[in-house]
Amino acid sequence: MTGAHPTLAGTGTLVRAALRRDRLRLPLWVAGAAGPVATQSVSSQALYDSPRDLAAYEASVGSNAATIALAGPPVGLDTVAGAVAFEISAFVIVVAALMAVTTTGRHSRGDEEAGRTELLRATRVGRHAPLVAAVAVASLACLATALAVGVAAAATGLPVAGSLVLGASVGAAGLVFTGVTAVVAQATGSTRAAHGSAGLVLGLAFVVRAVGDVQGNGLSWASPIGWAQATHPFSGDRVTPLLLCLGVTAALLVLAGFLLDRRDLGTGLVPARPGRATAPRSLSSPLGLALRLQRGALAGWAVALAVLGLVHGALAGSVETLFADNPEARAFLPDAPGLVDAYLATTLSLDALLAGAYAVAAVLRVRAEESAGRAEPVLATATGRTAFLGSHGAVALVGSSLALVAAGAATAGTRAVATGDAGELGRLLGATVAYLPAVWVLAGAAVLLVGALPRPAAGVAWGAVAYVTVTTLFAESLDWPGWVDGLSPLAWTPLAPIDDVSPARLALLTAVAGALLVAGLTGFRRRDLVPG
Repeated sequence: MTGAHPTLAGTGTLVRAALRRDRLRLPLWVAGAAGPVATQSVSSQALYDSPRDLAAYEASVGSNAATIALAGPPVGLDTVAGAVAFEISAFVIVVAALMAVTTTGRHSRGDEEAGRTELLRATRVGRHAPLVAAVAVASLACLATALAVGVAAAATGLPVAGSLVLGASVGAAGLVFTGVTAVVAQATGSTRAAHGSAGLVLGLAFVVRAVGDVQGNGLSWASPIGWAQATHPFSGDRVTPLLLCLGVTAALLVLAGFLLDRRDLGTGLVPARPGRATAPRSLSSPLGLALRLQRGALAGWAVALAVLGLVHGALAGSVETLFADNPEARAFLPDAPGLVDAYLATTLSLDALLAGAYAVAAVLRVRAEESAGRAEPVLATATGRTAFLGSHGAVALVGSSLALVAAGAATAGTRAVATGDAGELGRLLGATVAYLPAVWVLAGAAVLLVGALPRPAAGVAWGAVAYVTVTTLFAESLDWPGWVDGLSPLAWTPLAPIDDVSPARLALLTAVAGALLVAGLTGFRRRDLVPG
């Protein structure tokens, strides 16, 4: 390969090295896509086990604009398999797209920004090899995801042909965003900008698809997500949209190679905007720096949770219609006198899980700064270690609280408008606040890990989020021992708005969060900096 294509010299070695670096990360991504498919398949087959249940489901969600905007085109709802594809495909496609974006960006622009690409290019590594290797690794991950999703669907009893089409559609969407990230990595000058640009494309693709599906005007064909869902798994099994995905991916990769040849190593085609001659006063403190570094992520999470809250509030009105004649489905909601409150308690728990995930991501930004060598120059100034980690911890605590309250306020406002009862606003906002201490515990645990166990901090912190998620969603249905669920902070949180809020429990969780924060700050102050 070296003789025939000198610009690709060393590609195979780089692919093997990247796969080794991601030997834990990629399997988690694949499991994160296939696991929900299997879970959704099993639960849907239990919920809709008769034509009457399916008919009620189709009548409830088939014409609901909020559901269509969130899930996709309402096709195939007359079969259980079609209902599974409708409910889960959008989520899994987004997971695959995010996997493709982060993997491609990490091994292309990320390695270049960190200086690894320059060192490799000083050896017998061709100019195009790093980009081709990054694309190859992301493409292999998309292929593995497609196979895993297809196998998960078929293994849980769904038709094999439709399962394979579902998996292929997910993998094809991931390939498109591999190409998108390869292009923006040439245009931008930093990993953050590349990921942000690709994420913006993903967000626009989701919005365009949602508008097109709700209005039924064909606009969804302008979105890669719309192409993937146009395969109609289990209700049409169309493969032509997959060819569109592959063709666009190929065109994007050609464009990425063209752009790569027209820029210098370490720079992007779009020149970086020069900074101000003097720093603003807001950057004169560790908290100001933390806010500057975190503001984009905080805004994105807050907006996303607010939109999710609007969807949850809009769907609450159809809960009684959906579950009234389906006692099997009712079993998946907590016990409560009213179906709507049971549904709202479940959605608020999901919002709390997402806010906790943001809190962990915000705290782990400290570890990213440390690994990249940017924390050391900051700490060489008058900035103390406690202030440095504490500032990011404060952003995580306040930011996650704002994001959760935004979700709760959106749900509460939607319910108040739908019911005409202004009292719903205060009632549901109060219920939302009850989940804040559990979110703070997750943030405190992340601070403890960064402060005391920096190397495994990211893996263990995300593992804790996954543990809390699984126990919250499945512990009761899986009949696990009580202590398994009891280790989760959400298990100690009143299930508002069903349960009465217990100030003692909330105070206990707040104290635990405070203790974890103190322990993490103490550990960070006493340990050495650990590079990545």
